[in-house]
Amino acid sequence: MAESIGKWAFILGVVIAVIVGLVGGWAAAYSPWILLVLVVLGLVVGFLNISAKEFNDFLLSAIALILVGTIAQLTSIDAIIPLLGSVIQAVVNNIAAFVAPAALIVSLKAVYTLASKSSV
Repeated sequence: MAESIGKWAFILGVVIAVIVGLVGGWAAAYSPWILLVLVVLGLVVGFLNISAKEFNDFLLSAIALILVGTIAQLTSIDAIIPLLGSVIQAVVNNIAAFVAPAALIVSLKAVYTLASKSSV
């Protein structure tokens, strides 16, 4: 049951992030609610989907994604193809908002796992 909930939370989070990024201005009025939904879905994914053997891969991927969302100047593509860079940037930012809470939970789980191991 938990696997199914986690799987659907991931799918729903990615779909919402992409759709909201694509529609742009229309969703601005609902932005706080959309962000809340993405954060809650990210927390669910962090708790239910990522096992201990996946910690490193997930965290590395999450860091890369969040860095792309915060550092890349994708909106500069708009100078060549109007609105394309803005749409891509919005999608990446929304996915990063979805993944960041999951990364927080997974990193806390990883720290707990490391701290609870008895050293010899």
